[in-house]
Amino acid sequence: MTAEPHSNPLSPERHHGPRLDPQALGLVTDLYQLTMMAGYRARGVHQRPAIFEVFIRRLPPGRGAMIFAGLEPLLQDLVNLRFSAEQIEWLKSLAIFQNATIPSAFWEELAVLRFTGDVWAMREGEVAFANEPLMRVQAPLSEAQWIESYVLASLSYPTLVATKAARMVQAAKGRPVIDFGLRRGHGPHAGLLAARVGWIAGFAGTSHVEAARLWNIPAFGTMAHAWIQSYGEERETDAFAEFAALFPHAPTVLVDTFETLEGIRKAARIHPPVAAIRLDSGDLPNLARRARAILDDHQRSSTRIFASGDLDEYKIDALTRAEVPIDAFGVGTEFITGGDIPKLSIVYKLVELDGRPVIKRAEGKRTHPFGKQVWRSQDCVGIFRGDYVTHRDESAEGEPLLIPAIAGGRLVEPRPNLETIRAYCADRWANIPAELRDLQHPGTYPVSYSERLERASRAMGL
Repeated sequence: MTAEPHSNPLSPERHHGPRLDPQALGLVTDLYQLTMMAGYRARGVHQRPAIFEVFIRRLPPGRGAMIFAGLEPLLQDLVNLRFSAEQIEWLKSLAIFQNATIPSAFWEELAVLRFTGDVWAMREGEVAFANEPLMRVQAPLSEAQWIESYVLASLSYPTLVATKAARMVQAAKGRPVIDFGLRRGHGPHAGLLAARVGWIAGFAGTSHVEAARLWNIPAFGTMAHAWIQSYGEERETDAFAEFAALFPHAPTVLVDTFETLEGIRKAARIHPPVAAIRLDSGDLPNLARRARAILDDHQRSSTRIFASGDLDEYKIDALTRAEVPIDAFGVGTEFITGGDIPKLSIVYKLVELDGRPVIKRAEGKRTHPFGKQVWRSQDCVGIFRGDYVTHRDESAEGEPLLIPAIAGGRLVEPRPNLETIRAYCADRWANIPAELRDLQHPGTYPVSYSERLERASRAMGL
């Protein structure tokens, strides 16, 4: 495999950073998708009806379930995917297409190409498990191939961090958890994605101002150490008091810039009382207990203690189990990067072509044939008992999880708003068996296949 030479080096007229045109996202894909599309066109098979499915091969270590996230923004993009004339001309200039024996009509067709297929998917916020389809794409072969990379990139990261967020909310045991992740994200766009799915998964708000504006998420902010440093240690009390005077609506002050305990004492003497203090470093259990005592001694029982500083679900769980008097948590690095699990084995595979079953037999990467449906059963109180995967035309007991999202290249309306997705996610997460939510050693959820699918798989050598 050789790299494509860069035929258009950056010039002063070109952007020196990612500036995606939302009206021309067609090239947000991998090169081999486009070479295969050209090849399909040359073979005359580009319009053959195909079915691809998205699924997770294996749940990450320590995860009993995942929260399926990122769907609604993806659907909006899929119905608007297209190429600009400039993009097509640039693509034609690549060495791999020079003297390639593909029909010239391929380039004309790219100029008007749109996704015209159908998408069936689990609802955003659904809890999902390994080896069951999260999404089914039914479209002409070239169109379904075109969107693979975009689909995976749009679902993998949100699903990963939404699950991380749900675990943090669970560990907090009712105390608010706030997204502080923007500055530690892998690029500014990650901050938007994370803030959105953190809210879906149960966070109480975000520090990301644009995310708060876009989706009506409660905005939270305290102060950085620079505010205190700009006054100097000898005027730390002034730093607290003047901030509280400037922002009298629920001010929160950061007390660990110099000497934490002394900072707490200074904050406790401010009048009127500050709404909260924030601890961002040190021995949190010890400092929080001492802070509570100091605040109470100064008749500041209503002043809350907010903790941050590389917190994850394991640290939060240890703090709440020990009944450390912390009232809310800010999470950044460990949330937005995925922390202990920074990747997800989510894939998009061809399972049916022209109505015929398609498989992959590679060791450790096998796929089951045919487009499918997932049926979920529940016990008498609503707890999920197991998922049953069938051929898409079969019926079974339980709730069908894949529902129409795009039909004929158009969104199936109405689409859920963020509050609906958030409520749905909370309900579904609460209904998985308790052992699957264990943070350290989760149980295994049963996913089984119908006899029809098992028979088809055996017939094809699986």
